[in-house]
Amino acid sequence: MLLYGLYRSVFSATGSGAAPPHRTYRAPLTAPVIGWRPWPHLKSNATDLQLGDNKKFEGSSEFVHLKYHMGPVLTANITVHTIWYGTWQPAQKKIIREFINSISAGGSKRPSVAGWWKTVQLYTDQTGANISRTVRLGAEKNDRFYSHGKTLTRLSIQSVIKSAVTARTRPLPISPQNGLYLLLTSDDVYVQDFCRQVCGFHYFTFPSIVGYTLPYAWIGNSAKLCPGVCAYPFAVPDYMTGLKPLKSPNGDVGVEGMISVIAHEIAELASNPLVNAWYAGQDPSFPVEIADLCEGIYGTGGGGSYTGQLLDDHDGATYNMNGIRRKFLVQWVWSHILNYCTGPNALDQ
Repeated sequence: MLLYGLYRSVFSATGSGAAPPHRTYRAPLTAPVIGWRPWPHLKSNATDLQLGDNKKFEGSSEFVHLKYHMGPVLTANITVHTIWYGTWQPAQKKIIREFINSISAGGSKRPSVAGWWKTVQLYTDQTGANISRTVRLGAEKNDRFYSHGKTLTRLSIQSVIKSAVTARTRPLPISPQNGLYLLLTSDDVYVQDFCRQVCGFHYFTFPSIVGYTLPYAWIGNSAKLCPGVCAYPFAVPDYMTGLKPLKSPNGDVGVEGMISVIAHEIAELASNPLVNAWYAGQDPSFPVEIADLCEGIYGTGGGGSYTGQLLDDHDGATYNMNGIRRKFLVQWVWSHILNYCTGPNALDQ
């Protein structure tokens, strides 16, 4: 999700929380096919559930016109610099670090996070160069004393990044060409529009604030504020009665919800870092990007509040991809080659 964009979803939740996986619903011809998340304002009934006029159900539609707008994509090896804002447990950091390391890991059991990234790699710049295969962890900065408070605005997030890259001791490196800056806020921090319109977003820093133009993303831990929204389907909103949450594979619902949002934002930062590369729609202030199109879709048949067909671990946990050692649930992304959402666990591959 882009910083100033909103999720303009054409999906709504049903009372049962699941859409029949083999029925197709028609949306108005003018409606884009966007993914789904159980936002509080989507408390609706079954007649409101709309899915695009699909060929493959999971997001496919002739009305999606993803275009390349000639801007750069991240073709050099990508380094993710992380800011841990607030109070984080070592175990939580390990889960997130392993996910990021898994993006480029060879040898992971299929379906893998690295297999998921292959769809992102298909996107190219105007020279025909693909997005880099390599995504690696860079430097980290801990901001455990909440340097800018426990309530952040969209602009104050940039001030947090400035503090991290200009710190007197161990500042984060300045890497405008291949660096991504990931600001992760702990479960006691509120960010503007969190839980109401966004679970995370990306943009680039303003030189007037930070001194540099740096692609960045913010993702919040929703465990205390809105797990039923931002950690779905490992937590379920109260209004979705009768639907049980799935068991998370790593035992931390808040962090588990963050993983898919981190994946979402890294995929969009790689394919649209300066908001002038790959997106659908005419207005770059409100683009629909490659992960927006597949929000809430994790497996074959996914759409609406139905996640699609997933995998069950021996202990009953639900996942759809393997990392280096751990398992994760990660949303699919849009393939402009196939013109639908896809992932490494698709049953028709």
